[in-house]
Amino acid sequence: MSTTHEVTNQAPPVPEHDASDYPVYTEALERHGVAPEARERVREVGRAAGSAEAVELGILAERHHPVLHTHDRYGHRVDRVEYDPAYHALMRKAVGFGLHGSPWASDSPTAHLERATALSAWMQTDAGHVCPISMTYAAVPALRVDPALAETFVPGLTTRTYDPSFVAPATKTGLVAGMSMTEKQGGSDVRANTTRATDAGDGTYRITGHKWFTSAPMSDVLLTLAQAPDGLTCFVLPRVLPDGTPNAIALQRLKDKLGNRSNASSEIEYDGAVGWRLGPEGRGVRTIIEMVNMTRLDCTLGSASSMRVGVQQALHHTRHRRAFGAALVDQPLMGNVLADLAVEAEASSTVALWLAALTDDTHRGDERAAALRRIALAVSKYAVCKRSPGHAAEALECLGGNGYIEDSGMPRLYREAPLMSIWEGSGNVAALDTLRAMARQPESVQVFLDELDEAAGADLHLDAAVLRLKKELSELKDAEYRARELVGLMASTLQGSLLVRYGDEAVADAFTASRLGVHGTSVYGTLPVGVDVDRILQRAGAAVE
Repeated sequence: MSTTHEVTNQAPPVPEHDASDYPVYTEALERHGVAPEARERVREVGRAAGSAEAVELGILAERHHPVLHTHDRYGHRVDRVEYDPAYHALMRKAVGFGLHGSPWASDSPTAHLERATALSAWMQTDAGHVCPISMTYAAVPALRVDPALAETFVPGLTTRTYDPSFVAPATKTGLVAGMSMTEKQGGSDVRANTTRATDAGDGTYRITGHKWFTSAPMSDVLLTLAQAPDGLTCFVLPRVLPDGTPNAIALQRLKDKLGNRSNASSEIEYDGAVGWRLGPEGRGVRTIIEMVNMTRLDCTLGSASSMRVGVQQALHHTRHRRAFGAALVDQPLMGNVLADLAVEAEASSTVALWLAALTDDTHRGDERAAALRRIALAVSKYAVCKRSPGHAAEALECLGGNGYIEDSGMPRLYREAPLMSIWEGSGNVAALDTLRAMARQPESVQVFLDELDEAAGADLHLDAAVLRLKKELSELKDAEYRARELVGLMASTLQGSLLVRYGDEAVADAFTASRLGVHGTSVYGTLPVGVDVDRILQRAGAAVE
């Protein structure tokens, strides 16, 4: 072969690795006293996520988009979505690992943290199939509003068996849940919904209307919002009725999305579909809020996981790529960029897993944890998910032209990044939700500030930022107009406080100096002199060396 085609100075493929081998994950599990056998289960998920098999399944599931079949060959409506076998393989593994509803059936005191850590590792395989996994996780606490409906559906939503058959839920060995909330005229403003629910007089309602965005429409049950006589109400609709006939749910089309392509987000019509009321009429938003909170947690976890992967991909490339006489990673400015990206990833993962641990505390009846989680979740969902697209773009740029090519996997990461900031409330919605939470529950503000004060005196930059935040929250001038600024400061001080208390010293110092100090800018790669870049990068990329 001609020597002009000799390949040199290119990074090899990322080796098989344990995706859970990330200091933030292992430290969180240790800090919260997770049992050794549970930690081994997390490592099992991590090894599976970093395997060549999982990489290939993710590529195939994303490449071969779901296909909608509205009618059969004879003209009968069938309303089915055909997925690539790789999608089903990923779903089977994720359910088998208990990443969906299984924590709700666990007696482990750290079940939600265990699940969050394993999910953070697993998410690198394919973001699309994680959507129904997340919705199934989130549906369980919502269903428990009604003991009868919980008894009917929760056992199937918490088993570790994936059963994609299109039959009545009662006949299946495992169930998956979906959400059907938004409409074209309202989007996040679900109170503008026009879908109607009529009491059938037999314990069910008939639902009629159009839903603009229903992800995973082949789910066994869909939680939906509709206008009942006494106001917006939540309902549970099975895709297949107890007698085995399909419910009156017509799939109109699948959305052609920027990313998340393995997930069949759809537009659907209810034409007198049968549903059961979940919670009182007129209390739909209150009923569904816990489900939204759970999916917001997963959005935060997803963005943090994406940052981890972006840093690791960039580190792998720059360790093997040489330019201007040295490996890219050893060049000072590239080291600054990579370390800055690594600090962001660590801060995001730290707060996300901390929120998961608060979920365990909340469901054990800890009222302080519940109040802290309510406000911190809205704050963190806004900030972590909002930072993800810029982080993905910078990580891609570390690979140069190689990163712009689909085969590198970086464009796929980049396309996914905006999703988490839009799902379950865009940036504005999350920021304004934080203000509403503070107005409705003023005590949550003090709980939040008390949490920050746990790190008082440990870092000058953090102390100054907390003092500034306290002043801002005491005055709340032009609060709605400045909501992003205020909530962003809340998020940064929270992350800084957690890193100072629980994180690595090098990472914590870099975070507070660059995010809370006067040095901070909005561009990655501007860490101040004196940061321990080598230490930060060693932590970030150990799993893929």
